[in-house]
Amino acid sequence: MDAVVSLHAELGIAAVTLGLVLTPGPNMIYLVSRSITQGRRAALISLAGVGTAFFVYLAAVTAGIATVFAVVPFLYTAIKLAGAAYLLWLAWNAVRPGGTAVFAPQELPADPPRRLYAMGFLTCLLNPKLAILYISLLPQFVDPSRGHVPEQSLLLGLTQIAIAITVNGLIALGAGAIAAFFVGRPAWLRVQRYVMGTALAGLALHIAADRAGAAVA
Repeated sequence: MDAVVSLHAELGIAAVTLGLVLTPGPNMIYLVSRSITQGRRAALISLAGVGTAFFVYLAAVTAGIATVFAVVPFLYTAIKLAGAAYLLWLAWNAVRPGGTAVFAPQELPADPPRRLYAMGFLTCLLNPKLAILYISLLPQFVDPSRGHVPEQSLLLGLTQIAIAITVNGLIALGAGAIAAFFVGRPAWLRVQRYVMGTALAGLALHIAADRAGAAVA
């Protein structure tokens, strides 16, 4: 009996997820900032909120929300372009004179656990990279010919969540040491900023130029 999801699809979504999670964005910036200013425990509580938002997106996709965007292409295009514009704005903030780097964050006030969780949840829920991933990219790996379309979406989404939580957790736990490395090496900090900005801009332009419509999941 064939597996519900092909190995090719699993590897594809894993590669896309890894590329996105390693491209600095709202989730990484918030988790690193929280880890450096309030400690690892605060970062992990925030990460729990991020993980919850992942499951909200996954539930929506499994329920077939991509079908709406296939039926109303204008809405899908508008969301995709808005997400691309936001990524370009993040790229500009990274490379502009006086821009900040992920591992040189501003101080954040100490927050109680409930607020840490809520802020992690909202930061992820409003992250355009995640909206694009779940609405546009994940359905591309669903193969209707294999049947079990909701199950395929669920398994692919769980793969994405496992990778994203693991990588974000490692980054949050190591944020202090990474930041200390960059503090003593300002040239490396500038390089990190420009690499981040270039990656964000490249992702934004690729998304904006992609003429593919939303796949029905």
